[in-house]
Amino acid sequence: MKALRTPDECFAHLTDYPYAPHYLNVDDSEGAQLRLHFIDEGPRNARTLLLMHGEPSWSYLYRKMIGPLVAAGFRVIAPDLIGFGKSDKPVAREDYTYARHVMWMQSFVDQLDLQNTVLFCQDWGGLIGLRLVAANSDRFAAVLAGNTMLPTGDHHPGDAFLAWQTFSQETPIFPVGKVIQTGLATPISADVIAAYDAPFPSEDYKAGARQFPLLVPITPDDPEAPANRQAWQALQQFEKPFLTCFSDKDPVTRGGDKVMQKLIPGCAGQDHTLIENGGHFLQEDQGEKLAEVMLTFLRKNTLNNKV
Repeated sequence: MKALRTPDECFAHLTDYPYAPHYLNVDDSEGAQLRLHFIDEGPRNARTLLLMHGEPSWSYLYRKMIGPLVAAGFRVIAPDLIGFGKSDKPVAREDYTYARHVMWMQSFVDQLDLQNTVLFCQDWGGLIGLRLVAANSDRFAAVLAGNTMLPTGDHHPGDAFLAWQTFSQETPIFPVGKVIQTGLATPISADVIAAYDAPFPSEDYKAGARQFPLLVPITPDDPEAPANRQAWQALQQFEKPFLTCFSDKDPVTRGGDKVMQKLIPGCAGQDHTLIENGGHFLQEDQGEKLAEVMLTFLRKNTLNNKV
């Protein structure tokens, strides 16, 4: 498996991203290893908050949340999925599969031996993260899901998603920073757009960003549909605290929160939140508010920063 590694100088002038890089290796299916980057801030003996991003963003998306969460005494880990951020980027699109992404992140969780962890997941962070929760419920103390879903292909994905899928395949240049900007409810500066573009110095680095929209199960016979159905069976037994915190201006995932609230027992009695003036990338639009919602949820459920 051939992979590219974004040069460090591409990240030299990021806005509001002072975090030291951490790396570990995950195996590919051919026995080689890919380097996966993650942020790891806060006390190592504190409860871990695992923040998982989606498409086509990276851990930069969480910069507004990390400070308040660390200040509250928590350990915050924010990985870059393979193909994104400072993580390695396989060149061939066929090297990206849903199952491989779950496998790579399972290796990440196992290597860090995450325990009593609280997951926050958005977009593909949920498609992958909720599979991890279903398979490793003993490792997770609680979940917060924002603008995400675990699709099985048994329901129509919605016109907004299909339009995005078509655009992602037909645009000659995949404009990552502008994709983020389009998915927001509030404007962002040129510096922030450049930071989202930073991991991708050329189109050669964007195989994962191009392929992800095609990996979402949108038909019942999708190769990952059975695994997601099985994950739903596990999630329907998940009684630990589970909060939905979607935003009010995301047409792609709208309504997914109601499905989770209906099917996942841990949603009962929680203060499910619809964050105002937030687009698909609600961490960028309303990161400070989202951190506040997360801390309120942790306090309510006595998920203290010490474990």
